[in-house]
Amino acid sequence: MSGRYTIARINIGGETFEILVKPDPAFSYRSGKKIPLSDVLAVDEVFSDASKGLRVSENKLRKAFGTTNIQKIAEIILKRGNLQITAEQRRKLIEEKRRQIITFISRNCIDPRTKLPHPPLRIEQALEQIHFSIDPFKGVEEQANEAIKMLRKVIPIRMETITIAVKIPPEYIGRVYGMVRGFGTLKKEEWHSDGSWSAIIEMPAGLYGPFLEKIGGATKGKLQVKQI
Repeated sequence: MSGRYTIARINIGGETFEILVKPDPAFSYRSGKKIPLSDVLAVDEVFSDASKGLRVSENKLRKAFGTTNIQKIAEIILKRGNLQITAEQRRKLIEEKRRQIITFISRNCIDPRTKLPHPPLRIEQALEQIHFSIDPFKGVEEQANEAIKMLRKVIPIRMETITIAVKIPPEYIGRVYGMVRGFGTLKKEEWHSDGSWSAIIEMPAGLYGPFLEKIGGATKGKLQVKQI
């Protein structure tokens, strides 16, 4: 394909179905942005081999997708199939996935000597040291777990979770309730007669510092919190 168009492809029942799409709009659509399919499709056709211009019959479309509507078929192919991406798009995907992996490791791991999380820059430098290869299409957690095993060769690192008890005064609950829950898994909560709210939260050890900073700031330091 030229730089103007690329292919999105899916295999169903042993048959190949391809559509010609515009690279950047297709990439954005696949990434979850709301873009009209009319801006994504290069042509309103479904092919068995787009490079040869071989179109798929309506009978095969109906059998595979339950419809001959090109827009509905294109939506299925773009969401569930494979999209050929440009070198620049691949580079962007890798960089974004790298940032997500570094964030995951920083939040979920600690230095067992200090009991503190490793700064993101240290993790990034260690990943470069072990020459960790980022796959733009594999999940963040899966790759992060692979990276952690390799990182143990160059830095002291351990995955760790903590459980904390927190109590919030009534005047701040509306502001921080969602924030608190967003830091981890809510194990228990209780509403008290004075209007205050308490909860038991399990979270990655690396999030404890950011939790104190964010929730403490939002409540002007009037929270009660302890590790249990």
